[in-house]
Amino acid sequence: MTVWDDVVGQEQVAVQLGAAARDADALVTAVETGQPPPEASKMTHAWLFTGPPGSGRATAARAFAAALQCLSPDRALGGAPGCGFCDGCHTALLGTHADVEVIRTDLLSIGVKETRELVRRAQLSPAGGRWQVIVLEDADRLTEGAGNVLLKAVEEPAPRTVWLLCAPSIEDVLPTIRSRCRLLTLRTPPVEAVADVLVRRDGIEPEAAAAAARATQGHIGRARRLATDERARSRRRAVLKVPLRVEDVGGALRAAQELVDTAAEEAAQLAEETDVKETEELKAALGGQSGGRMPRGTAGVMKELEDKQKRRRTRSQRDSLDLALTDLTGFYRDVLALQLGSRSALANTEVQDALERMAQDTSPESTLRRIEAIGACREALESNVAPLLAVEAMTLALRAG
Repeated sequence: MTVWDDVVGQEQVAVQLGAAARDADALVTAVETGQPPPEASKMTHAWLFTGPPGSGRATAARAFAAALQCLSPDRALGGAPGCGFCDGCHTALLGTHADVEVIRTDLLSIGVKETRELVRRAQLSPAGGRWQVIVLEDADRLTEGAGNVLLKAVEEPAPRTVWLLCAPSIEDVLPTIRSRCRLLTLRTPPVEAVADVLVRRDGIEPEAAAAAARATQGHIGRARRLATDERARSRRRAVLKVPLRVEDVGGALRAAQELVDTAAEEAAQLAEETDVKETEELKAALGGQSGGRMPRGTAGVMKELEDKQKRRRTRSQRDSLDLALTDLTGFYRDVLALQLGSRSALANTEVQDALERMAQDTSPESTLRRIEAIGACREALESNVAPLLAVEAMTLALRAG
């Protein structure tokens, strides 16, 4: 076992990061022993991990963070950092290492206030580890102001601080920031590799693992959820019926309403327990009593929490809708593959009859227009168009395509 075991289908990336971790270890050892640092090093202070959803960019960043903290005695004998067993690796992977800060957001954006706190931490020396490592999993969600705050820290880093930024593509990060980072591009993992890790790590039956990996086309997180959560499988089955329900205007509008309602229900379910717990904890911290009035001067703090929870529900609903749009795109991609006689494996074999029927009854041009309509819906949602309006426009286009 090593820290790279969960970096699925990214062999070249793991090799590159392993070499950088080895040079990083040599740099720290040289400082600690008073020796001159190595003349050439593959290590740098800022990295940008990019790749499509499900490629495991955050997993690779966390694995690298663990390798940088590795304390294995084998390192002194020429072994590569990242053993996966020592206290440095173990706590970094668990998220409890004092010198590894992992930042992810369930909100729509990361603001200036949060980024300033990160920058302040980045100026500190490691508390006990070999490096101060900050993993920013959602660097694409930095506001422009937050990006400008981060830029100065990346330009003038502390001697033993490492920034690991993750984003879907380099275009999602400010040019001034990405120009100061070493770029790592991850690919979508092969379906077989995803199925293997589901069996090996999560104990999922091989047949179910293969079906989930194929259905999600190599998206590790979605594949795991699909293989282990019956609600996810039920939602997916409902989405795959949408193309057969948009034959008339009424059916298209009903399908749109159901997609939006389902996404809203999922967001509410996810938020309910978290929101109640957060609210009660904040009330207790502010001196409030259960069922009683809050102390004077706390209304602003409570309103700030309510606004945060509302933004989180919006993000959750948008993510749920995006997942449905991904499944719809996969459906029409399979239709197009059949129409063009492609030999690539179908992702949605459970609805193969419907795929074949639509492939026979429609043209490749109309299938491409339907895929474009789904993309337009995504863009509309990103531009904060009301979800129902965006999805209705899409389902009507699926009918007319």
